[in-house]
Amino acid sequence: MSIAVPHRKTSRHAGLGAGMAALAIIADQLVKNWLLAGPMHEPQVYEITPFFNIVSAWNRGVSFSMFWTSAEHGPWILSGVAVAISLALAVWLMRVSHRLTAIGIGLVIGGALGNVVDRIRFGAVFDFLDFYLGTYHWPAFNVADSCITVGVVLLLWDGLFHGQEPGKS
Repeated sequence: MSIAVPHRKTSRHAGLGAGMAALAIIADQLVKNWLLAGPMHEPQVYEITPFFNIVSAWNRGVSFSMFWTSAEHGPWILSGVAVAISLALAVWLMRVSHRLTAIGIGLVIGGALGNVVDRIRFGAVFDFLDFYLGTYHWPAFNVADSCITVGVVLLLWDGLFHGQEPGKS
């Protein structure tokens, strides 16, 4: 005797989101590894334009150094939270019906996990993009942070302008 188990339909866009997550992690780590092995091996500031530098900054917190900690277990706690959020987003990804939503979720997952790799390897996240106006500097960030930001913007855009599909509630 067999028991029928209800089957949840997996999103046809889940692969696209997973691919975006993988691309985000790979791009983030390739750029960071290249900078750390080459131009930023000896930390310095490269002036690229009158409003943009490449710098070497280590973030022991999350975005904009929030929850900054020097505690030995800090990177593990922050990594655990990022992985838990990524898993929740992956569940959402399996159910999305819009391509834009899948891309956004994938970018957020990939960016979060790209920074987790840094926390595990170095105990902090390597940030290097430094934009400024006069003496005001935006907090340094990296490719993973950019992926998270773009992913969130795509999710907001999709939610605001595409909303829910007709007939679904």
